[in-house]
Amino acid sequence: MADYDYPKLPLLGDRLPEFEAATTLGPIKLPDDFKGSWFVLFSHPADFTPVCTTEFAAFQKRVSQFDALGCKLVALSIDQVFSHIKWLEWIQEKLGIEITFPVIAATESLAVKLGMLHPNKGTNTVRVVFIVDPGGLLRLMIYYPQEVGRNLDEVLRAVKALQTADTQGPTPADWPNNDLIGDRVIIPPPKNREAARKRMGEAEGFDWWLCHKEFKK
Repeated sequence: MADYDYPKLPLLGDRLPEFEAATTLGPIKLPDDFKGSWFVLFSHPADFTPVCTTEFAAFQKRVSQFDALGCKLVALSIDQVFSHIKWLEWIQEKLGIEITFPVIAATESLAVKLGMLHPNKGTNTVRVVFIVDPGGLLRLMIYYPQEVGRNLDEVLRAVKALQTADTQGPTPADWPNNDLIGDRVIIPPPKNREAARKRMGEAEGFDWWLCHKEFKK
């Protein structure tokens, strides 16, 4: 691997670094090509590897659920397009699963730019999940080591939770199955003493700083 000057990792709220690349479905330009749509960009260490194969099968199984949220999927690793294509053919032939989302053939420099290539991991990208909003802003990041496969239900839940937080309010732990308030959402704390005094007469909750309301499906 080349000796790179590793840049600062992207931060939450930053715009996803712009790039163009080849994919199994043709050229892509991110985040512009998905403008107006949520999308999940996830990296995998390499094609033809066991854990990654199980992850691709799991992502594909949930494509319709991501679609229902208006969220697209796109994968990435440092493999050439022909390797991606052959691997996806193998998955379809052996597992009966057709991968319908694009898989980016990344260069080392692109993977470094996105914070997906770490010095002690050689040329294998680590398992990163980026959730990006319709404005191209990075809203959530999850990093996994190579030896631990991702929980795809959590990725799906995170997209729904972010969308809910944007439109209805913050979501509690384990939402929508929180032990205290179920699928209800949090009401942000009041901003002054007068609003705090009135809060418990206007909303349900445990105290004026911990109130909640119905989640509108």
